[in-house]
Amino acid sequence: MNVLGIIASGVAALFITVALAKGARRAALRPHAPDESGRRAPRAAALRRTGGATVVLGVGTAVGVALWLGAAGDSADSAAGLLAGAGIVAALGLVHDLKPFRAALRLPVQTAAAVLVVCLAGLSPAAGVPAVVWIVLVTNAFALLDHADGLLTTVGLVTAAGLLACAALGGDPALTLLPATLVVSLAGFLLHNWHPARLRLGASGAQFTGFALAASGALIQEAAPSGRAAWAALPVLATVALADTALVLISRRRAARSPLRDTDDHIAHRLRRVRVTVPGTAVLLALWTAVPVATATLVYAELLHPAFLLLPLAGTVAGVFALLRIPAYTPPRTAPSRTAARRTPAPTTGAAIPSATPAPGVAGPAPGKRAPSGTARTAAGHPTVPPPPTGRSAAGATAERS
Repeated sequence: MNVLGIIASGVAALFITVALAKGARRAALRPHAPDESGRRAPRAAALRRTGGATVVLGVGTAVGVALWLGAAGDSADSAAGLLAGAGIVAALGLVHDLKPFRAALRLPVQTAAAVLVVCLAGLSPAAGVPAVVWIVLVTNAFALLDHADGLLTTVGLVTAAGLLACAALGGDPALTLLPATLVVSLAGFLLHNWHPARLRLGASGAQFTGFALAASGALIQEAAPSGRAAWAALPVLATVALADTALVLISRRRAARSPLRDTDDHIAHRLRRVRVTVPGTAVLLALWTAVPVATATLVYAELLHPAFLLLPLAGTVAGVFALLRIPAYTPPRTAPSRTAARRTPAPTTGAAIPSATPAPGVAGPAPGKRAPSGTARTAAGHPTVPPPPTGRSAAGATAERS
């Protein structure tokens, strides 16, 4: 595969993705008749969710034309397997975008697509079984990152750039075709996916991106020369995606929640709780991804010792434990019990009526004792208190007046 063929495929993928995304954005923002509840029209919401199909079509068309023209050479089967497997999971994701179904139903299809890639690449059973498990795991890990504007697009772009560099350094040149077109397609789609996002990758674009990255990494590792530390370098490229998955699983395990029920407990959600903006979250995770990607690429190029890979891994583990300290689940509100509600006296709506007329000279109740039932009460319900004695008797006061 020559350099000019890769560049031409990348330019074609960029042009197709940008043109389709622009049309989908106009269709999504076009005023439609709202539903009965006054919300956005279902058609516009569906167009926003299926925006990732533009990336699928851009990459698929460019790679397909390159394979048809024979640009892949002897490795056409491997590149065709990558494209076919990614297209299968993208079609499954498009069905999920239009009519959601359970996430467990996606695993058999993803496994079958991974087996197709491994078989067309000619991997042995000893290398094919771990590759299938890796592809399915990393595909779902990257798909979980599509929960914030521009997050998966930036992380996937940086990871695809690292795979492109590794494939160009020592792997099969034909394996650079899919990462190269994916880089430029995600860059073109980022114009519409940046906050505030007008289009989303959705399940179709997210699974396509994750599968293309995972399968390309597995095949590049298998095709790498024996002297390179590909077994240690290439898995590090998926550090951030796997860290987000580990964070979610540990957090839900501690909170006794279902691991399959998606809630606001991912890395981006926790960063938002500490007042990090949505664009800041995308930039921060892109920089976080760039550190292990750059380290793994330098190790793959034999410019660094493999021991340097422990540095980004240790930093990632420390970051996960730090993020676990940020609360992700709001405690449930406790409603008052029915027994307590029954025992609570109802407030008085009107003024109290005194039960008897206060008698002159009658002393009030002693402090700390309840007033007798016949004692007169004020409008607020308190017992009346006679005026304090002046020290003079009633007879003396009559004589003084006369």
